Amino acid sequence: MLLHDFFTDTVARLPTKIALICDGQRYTYSDLDARVNTLAHTLRATGVKRGDRVALFLDNSVEMAVGMYATLALGAVFMPVNALTKQDKLAYLLNDSRATALVTDIALENIWVEALAENKSVIAAIVVNGVAANFAASVAARCVPYPDKLISQHITEPATIDCDLASIIYTSGSTGEPKGVMLTHLNMVSATRSVSGYLELKPNDVIICVLPLAFDYGLYQLLMSIKVGATLVLERSFVFPIKVLDMMAKEKVTVFPGVPTIFSLLMNLKGLEKFDLGALREITNTAAALSEEHIRRLRALFPHAVLYSMYGLTECKRVTYLPPDQLDIRPTSVGRGMPNEEVWLVDDAGNRLPHGSTGELVIRGSNVMRGYWEKPAETAKRLKPGPNVGEMVLYSGDLFRTDDEGWLYFVARRDDIIKSRGEKVSPREVENAIYSLEGVQDVAVIGVPDELLGQAIKAFIVQREGFNLSEREVIRHCLARLENFMAPKLVEFVAELPKTDTGKIKKTGLS
Repeated sequence: MLLHDFFTDTVARLPTKIALICDGQRYTYSDLDARVNTLAHTLRATGVKRGDRVALFLDNSVEMAVGMYATLALGAVFMPVNALTKQDKLAYLLNDSRATALVTDIALENIWVEALAENKSVIAAIVVNGVAANFAASVAARCVPYPDKLISQHITEPATIDCDLASIIYTSGSTGEPKGVMLTHLNMVSATRSVSGYLELKPNDVIICVLPLAFDYGLYQLLMSIKVGATLVLERSFVFPIKVLDMMAKEKVTVFPGVPTIFSLLMNLKGLEKFDLGALREITNTAAALSEEHIRRLRALFPHAVLYSMYGLTECKRVTYLPPDQLDIRPTSVGRGMPNEEVWLVDDAGNRLPHGSTGELVIRGSNVMRGYWEKPAETAKRLKPGPNVGEMVLYSGDLFRTDDEGWLYFVARRDDIIKSRGEKVSPREVENAIYSLEGVQDVAVIGVPDELLGQAIKAFIVQREGFNLSEREVIRHCLARLENFMAPKLVEFVAELPKTDTGKIKKTGLS
């Protein structure tokens, strides 16, 4: 089974079904198929062949979705790149991957033209919405207009097998150079089947995606929607939430995937009751764990929708999920391993730990990445020998604890643990306590150097509109809920917190 087999199977089953709604246009599965065939012919004509990397530097759009399947049709490897990526990083990604082709938009020319000028591997840039005439000769010679004349003829598929690469997704590189996560067809088929299965996605679902398709959580909304034959409503972002909510009401959206920062913004909107969101049956969250306060408020806003709290990482897509019927019993848990996967905790020496322990999470399954693109040393840190001879398992780098029944609770990234007064402090535990204080919209907790404490705990807080909290209130609130050594010594109120391209709070710039 190859990743794009889901697409061809659904096209054959549901050719007239609406597959994608984007930028005011509606596309059936048959419409997408014709566009995939057309772009595949164009890519092949420019020289793309099996195993080549095709960079897709595009905003959420029909061209981004088509670019993925057109690349797969050639046996090539698609590489989604966020449209917010800057020129230096794009140049690095193209050079590091040795991409053969670039599919992009003329609206992004101020970024990709300079990156392309520094690159020798890209033989063709296929440009949506026209090609300007003022490019340098070295760039202009490689530019090809995005095809507008549809070709119905399918590409004769090369001899791709499921251990071949389907995609390379670069991590954000917050702790160093971006690393290309290599994902095979087997990896992505396994993850798509497992996640769409436990979420019980159906052909009559209408899924909204406000997350970048370059982010694996956004990407899998497309892959899962196509796998089950659902309809995907593709938005560029959640920057204009009223527009998104209006679209959700109009299209009777049934599934809403998001991250905590999106849900935090949603919960603080005024006039939410005027939107008819009665069709919504499912809300899913990953990227960071939801606080108990977020969970309570989300369920109050959407009492008719079930809420899935999940945990995952790009290196294997998804790891755990909490069944909705467990939410009242263990609201801060991210659940257990998903179907067709095994997870456990280990200590620093790699020994498996019993229930009730804290340790690093290890993942075993067909969804685990091949490794990091041309980074054997980095790969060896994360992929290590598993329990069976010849297999490799993924060390997540994340600390979890389990209760006596084996349910998992996120503690912290191993590198994020704060050592204060000789004690180890999980930033997430402090953040959860602060989130329970009325008036807090977003919070990030870090450790800062302190001569006496080693590291002092510092909280950065964004307040909800109409509130005026004080540092003393925050510290007093924490002391009532946490051990003394876990309460922040410093509190700073800010207008907003830095975020990654995917909407996750980014702590690397805080001090």
